[in-house]
Amino acid sequence: MALLDAATDAPPLGGPDLPQERRLVTELPGPRSAAILARKADAVPAGVGHTVPVAAVAAGGGVVVDADGNSLIDLGSGIAVTTVGNAHPKIAAAVAAQVAQFTHTCFMISPYESYIEVAEALNRLTPGDFDKKSALFNSGAEAVENAIKIARKHTGRSAVVAFDHGYHGRTNLTMALTAKSMPYKSGFGPFAPEVYRAPMSYPFRDGLTGAEAASRAISQMEKQIGADNLAAIIIEPIQGEGGFIVPADGFLPALAEWCRANGVVFIADEVQTGFARTGHMFASEIFGVVPDLITTAKGIAGGLPLAAVTGRAEIMDASHAGGLGGTYGGNPIACAAALAAIDVFENDGVIERAQQIGAILTERLTVLQSKDPRIGDVRGHGAMIAAEFVNPETMAPDAPLTSAVAKAAIARGVIVLTCGTYGNVIRFLPPLSIGDDLLNEGLNVIAEALAAA
Repeated sequence: MALLDAATDAPPLGGPDLPQERRLVTELPGPRSAAILARKADAVPAGVGHTVPVAAVAAGGGVVVDADGNSLIDLGSGIAVTTVGNAHPKIAAAVAAQVAQFTHTCFMISPYESYIEVAEALNRLTPGDFDKKSALFNSGAEAVENAIKIARKHTGRSAVVAFDHGYHGRTNLTMALTAKSMPYKSGFGPFAPEVYRAPMSYPFRDGLTGAEAASRAISQMEKQIGADNLAAIIIEPIQGEGGFIVPADGFLPALAEWCRANGVVFIADEVQTGFARTGHMFASEIFGVVPDLITTAKGIAGGLPLAAVTGRAEIMDASHAGGLGGTYGGNPIACAAALAAIDVFENDGVIERAQQIGAILTERLTVLQSKDPRIGDVRGHGAMIAAEFVNPETMAPDAPLTSAVAKAAIARGVIVLTCGTYGNVIRFLPPLSIGDDLLNEGLNVIAEALAAA
């Protein structure tokens, strides 16, 4: 029994009953975590890295507890996965009940109702007042790949456009769609063909209006690819790994209108932005955009692996029978978790909670920015907020400062994640179950780490 609570020698229970406090009883990593991480180094490839030097044994509310009994404030949610909170009671109960019934039949062999119920919920919840259908998969990258397959089949065209700073996954096709080389693409090519890149709206760095940025992107697509050759464009309404880049107003609607006029499928990648994360059920709603297809994962099932493609029924039906699917896609345990999570999203006030968290994050970080010009930009929506760090004299990205602040915060018991094409953004993705006191304490640690950097 390696994973034990240091105080009791018994695994602590997770969920909302876990004490909501930052508590450091050892330096990080403590001896038990260090021993487990040493085993990781021996057993797991070096390419599978980790950000926080602890071995987790429990999580819930706004904290993660490690094998040494340290309790860390969680401002990352496992990269926006545990949105409703880790070990949420409704999800835990639904999973336990499903495990006792059956764990797998493969939906393509013996269908089951929970898969259909998840599809019905997604068809109802996603933007757009038209007939929709949904297919379930295992991961965000898998959903993106299938969205591209569906768009190509529907249009009979091959070319696909992704955008600067975008991130869509680590499989071969999604690496081609992803903009950033290190660590996601370097040395792993050749990549899937017929993938092109267009410039993103990045107001902090390009100074363009949404209309200007859209015109630039459309001109490039028309000249370098041609609308008649283009099956789809795929874009994150708010870019995640690229730096939580919020496009200028009008950018996304202009792209969507151009797609409609030219028979191009508009795919919104809402793997990170979906399910209340931005203070809306889906970020597309913020910009008044109705995608033809939408990809979801991460927060969909409270930590269990599930993903989906949802879209216009006539597009989703383009594939021949057997063309979509996968052995584990829409696993019944994950579907049970998703139905419980969707119940929480719809009925437990978490969208409003995301807005409250966003207000706290934005206010605190904006005040900090007013006192420290090394914070060049604060941006985002809901519980998806970022601070971009710069050299105040040149506004050049300051990745070393960003890394130093993040490492100092983690050492003091606050889990934060960096991102951005230039590695100079700290992103805040707290679970929506975090309390105000804990959130503010985490931000205090960030401020102290920045002052000391």
